[in-house]
Amino acid sequence: TMALLLALLFIGLSRKLDARKPGRLQMAAEMLFGGLYSLFQTIIGDSARRYTPYLGSLFIFIWFNNLFGLIPLGHAGTSSFANTTFALGGLTFLYVQGIALKENGIGGWLYHLAGSPRTGLDWGLVVLFFPLHLIGELIKPLSLSLRLFGNIFGEDTLVATMVLLGAGISYSVSGGIAHIPGLPLQFPFYFLGLLSCTIQALVFTLLSTVYIALWLPHEHHDEAHAH
Repeated sequence: TMALLLALLFIGLSRKLDARKPGRLQMAAEMLFGGLYSLFQTIIGDSARRYTPYLGSLFIFIWFNNLFGLIPLGHAGTSSFANTTFALGGLTFLYVQGIALKENGIGGWLYHLAGSPRTGLDWGLVVLFFPLHLIGELIKPLSLSLRLFGNIFGEDTLVATMVLLGAGISYSVSGGIAHIPGLPLQFPFYFLGLLSCTIQALVFTLLSTVYIALWLPHEHHDEAHAH
């Protein structure tokens, strides 16, 4: 549902693009994606342009899902591990491994997992390093998924608890009159939630960017450091 809503939003925005007289929504979108691209370029280098569509979409999707949980009666899709965050982690894992195989080939991919050995001692430790690096790669999507799920689920639970607590206090004070509105104890946590939603979306996206950068050939890292 969220993917469909975002698609409709950006399709509608694309029809109103005007390079000479950009509207406020267009300027906001340009600032957002421009800022994201600058971050990706700092980590990856000039080749970040080819990965920006996926990484930018990842940030927007997670961010809007996080924010939806702050709407009354809304539910953040990212507060579900089985349905959303695990899928995002798995999709990112497949995307990164696809980039790794494309940029390095099967031989380079295996060489990287072996720890990029150069000396005889390094080659002797391949038996130890290869399974460790392989396990590390398999853990990364799970780590991404659990981090996002835990933070957003905790945030939603906190807001829901404050709503129920405020309703319970009002009900007790009013002598059991059901139509008396509850105390808005959750409002202060909305501001914290707005910050947390943005940070969690940014953390997931930046970690995904770093995972991509780690698999790129050395010349890409040299470009990034030059910037």
